[in-house]
Amino acid sequence: MGRIVVEVMPKPEILDPQGKAVAGALPRLGLNQFTGVRQGKRFELNVEGAVTPELLESARKAAETALSNPIIEDVVGVYEAGATH
Repeated sequence: MGRIVVEVMPKPEILDPQGKAVAGALPRLGLNQFTGVRQGKRFELNVEGAVTPELLESARKAAETALSNPIIEDVVGVYEAGATH
């Protein structure tokens, strides 16, 4: 069985209150080296058999039409799980 990963992030101009909350908490934990945080979404799509270019293309279409809101989010990654990207 194969697995495809889809990553979605808020567009840069969209406020990210969850990311802002995490960014505010990190210094309180002694983690001062980070200058910002953006929180996104990760989807894992399981498929029968190996991941093919056709399945990746179908996953891209699903990402753009069903897994993200194109008004406020960007699809930033669609790749086979375990593959370097």
